[in-house]
Amino acid sequence: MSSYSKPILPPATIGIIGGGQLGQMMALAAKAMGYKVGVLDPTPAAPAGQVADFQLVADYDNQEQLTELAKRSDVLTYEFENVDQDSLNKVLPLTQCPQGVDLLTITSHRLREKDFCRNHGLPVTNYASVKTLTDLKQAVEQIGLPGLLKTVEGGYDGHGQFDINSTADFDKVAEELPNTEWIYEQRQDFVRELSVMVTRDGRDKVVAFPVSENQHQHHILHTSIIPARVSTEVTERATDIAERTAEALNLKGVLGIELFELHDGSLMINELAPRPHNSGHYSIEACNVSQFEAHIRSICGLPIPPIQQLQPAVMVNLLGDELTKARESLTAHPEWHFHDYGKAEIRPARKMGHITVVGPSIEALLASVSQFQ
Repeated sequence: MSSYSKPILPPATIGIIGGGQLGQMMALAAKAMGYKVGVLDPTPAAPAGQVADFQLVADYDNQEQLTELAKRSDVLTYEFENVDQDSLNKVLPLTQCPQGVDLLTITSHRLREKDFCRNHGLPVTNYASVKTLTDLKQAVEQIGLPGLLKTVEGGYDGHGQFDINSTADFDKVAEELPNTEWIYEQRQDFVRELSVMVTRDGRDKVVAFPVSENQHQHHILHTSIIPARVSTEVTERATDIAERTAEALNLKGVLGIELFELHDGSLMINELAPRPHNSGHYSIEACNVSQFEAHIRSICGLPIPPIQQLQPAVMVNLLGDELTKARESLTAHPEWHFHDYGKAEIRPARKMGHITVVGPSIEALLASVSQFQ
């Protein structure tokens, strides 16, 4: 039985909390389907605001403006997990928000996320809650070294985490510990990182995308290769984990699941992202339905066909000045699908855009974007 009593059809208005590149690509998918789009973001002419019907310029926890967005929208969604949950809860009576707040409550807090996965039989690394130096010492004694100490909330692309390789590293984190809550995780010796985008459509049918193989630089996703260069068994395991996670969450909207492939072929969940994910950008050009269209279809209660990847793909992030380099190389690379997010300022390590290339040969695709490797 579908959880939707009535689908939300165009030209209804979709309100997006967050105006970054994920919101921009959500908005573009929604506009192509005939929806109206409103955005809440504190940056004037934010990437999503540039392509939306209207933008409310305010902080994400501005109750007055969030209420205004809810009143003007037939359905609300969010493009990142650090949405103010109290503010969002207050506007739920005003509109539909199929993703709900519980999804944010789980995925915006690393300890709750790990507990959720463990309680539902989903594989995760060993971990422990840490609030004091004594807690950290006990966690290391119990779980072992090496490990990662991470803030339970906030932090991304390597921010808010410390490597704990020996007890000598306690000194460098001792002053940080009282400032927030932490989680200590056993570091896994993995072969590669994988990810899967998954959703449930308006009929509550789980729909999974192909498995992506991800390569990072300085803790930031740099290159995705799709399909991942793994065995059929690993692909099936990753897809099964994604489908079980979607069912356990009663998912609406797209969810990104980051996984570690271990040396024995087993998989562990690293993180859950309750929104379209950087590693799913390839789907715009390489699949019959993009992750962004799938997200819109899911939150609006529409069916989604089985996902088909039309050709192999490689996606490369453009960080900082790589955007300028890519612009200058466009005339030499007609095969590039070039995406410029329209951010006002280029900053080092900031995601400024991406390039996707599709074709029959992964090796040729990697060569096409080799200048960014």
